[in-house]
Amino acid sequence: MSRRSADERREELIEAAIRVMIRDGVGRATTRAVVAEAGLPLGAFHYCFRSKEELLQSVIERIMVRASAPAVAAAAVDGTTADGASVDAVLRTALHAYWERIRQTPDEHLLTYELTQYALRQPGLAELARKQYAHYTEVTRESLEAMARLAGIEWTVPLPVLARHGLGVLDGLTLTWLIDRDDTLARAALDEYASYLVSVARRGGARGARAE
Repeated sequence: MSRRSADERREELIEAAIRVMIRDGVGRATTRAVVAEAGLPLGAFHYCFRSKEELLQSVIERIMVRASAPAVAAAAVDGTTADGASVDAVLRTALHAYWERIRQTPDEHLLTYELTQYALRQPGLAELARKQYAHYTEVTRESLEAMARLAGIEWTVPLPVLARHGLGVLDGLTLTWLIDRDDTLARAALDEYASYLVSVARRGGARGARAE
């Protein structure tokens, strides 16, 4: 085994744990399974983590970071967000960019639900699940702010309320799609959410985009 720093081994173990959990489920992600996946000796685990719970916390934090990039990042460089684009076009582009990320990594998103349920049932880990969803709410809020800037609008619903509503909608759409994989209905529901956002938007942002 080549010599690797503690940080390198820690990274390898986190990524190995994610692979094992995606393939076999959270319950089967034993310490031995994770180190075997990483190609490391068992002692490496105890050198990098104090417990399996600490590893689970690192896994959840890693997945949270991957979910942090606002969905509107792709929309920001898309031609439909050019000056003069309608509010509706900007919002739909942003939401569909988000949705493509879901479709590209379904197994990882399925794992997030399993981790949440697991954490809620384990003594001492419930707070981690609450932090996970507080983070998702904050990411949704930042995405709504970014969409408003791109579209040149202001929201008529208080942002904390709109962010919680949006997280509920997108979280529900994601879980439902993971179950039935109905792309047509998922996109139709996403467009319905976009129409709702248009209905609670008003002109007034920096770009001054026109509404339809």
